[in-house]
Amino acid sequence: MESFPPPVLPACYRHADVATGRSCTRCGRPACADCLSQATVGSHCRDCVKASRPPTTVRARDWNARQSNLVTTTLIAVNLAVFVWVLVGDSSSFGFGDRPGEREIQLGLSRWLISEPDGWYRLVSAGFLHFGILHLAMNMILLYQLGNMLEAPLGRARFALLYFACLLGGSLGALVIQGGGGGLHGGASGAVFGLMGATAVGMQRRGVNVFQTGIGATLAINLLLTFTIPGISIGGHVGGVVTGALLGTVMLAPSWRPLPVWASWVAPIAAMVIAFLGSVSVAG
Repeated sequence: MESFPPPVLPACYRHADVATGRSCTRCGRPACADCLSQATVGSHCRDCVKASRPPTTVRARDWNARQSNLVTTTLIAVNLAVFVWVLVGDSSSFGFGDRPGEREIQLGLSRWLISEPDGWYRLVSAGFLHFGILHLAMNMILLYQLGNMLEAPLGRARFALLYFACLLGGSLGALVIQGGGGGLHGGASGAVFGLMGATAVGMQRRGVNVFQTGIGATLAINLLLTFTIPGISIGGHVGGVVTGALLGTVMLAPSWRPLPVWASWVAPIAAMVIAFLGSVSVAG
């Protein structure tokens, strides 16, 4: 019988001291198990896996396209983060306290607080402050539902402008009604009511009887609760819904009665400016 020496295996292209009997099915280079990744057909080395990936700009664009409600999700996340931050400072903020905690006072809105030299941030910060878990949950559920309806047709930038215009409109309303000296205002309900108002007007302009839809019923019930349950910011809700309804006539105009595209950008920006100047005038 004849004997032959054992075959000499090639070294891994990345590890010269590791012999391997495997190779990349794309480029053919020998590679050890640690340097191969399972592919649809065979295994690819790390360099081939990297080379097959789309450019960073393409991957970023594809990821961005998959985030259909990115602004809505971000707003909900910010509201949740603020609630946790307030809760860490004072556990009574969970909804069992009788008086606002220190961090709630830092973010809340009232005439006597906004008159401070650096108090204007409260026009926005109050829109992310919630007094208790139930308050937060109700607003976030509505924000999620309305965001699913509005963000895609408006686009992220215009949806964000609409949201913050309604938020500032709610802050102005809170200062005008129930604003004098007593009471601390907070919550995303001004912005959420504004989104409901914009959605209702947009449906109505398209020939839909809004009161035969869930939006109409939800808006009517929430307005009823606003005027019947004590402790709710009437001005915040009314200011938000009026702002949203006015903007809805411009930003959600039907395709057969279109308005200039620039109007859907200018309208919410103008509303924010007017709400801010109005708040300055009321607080002054």
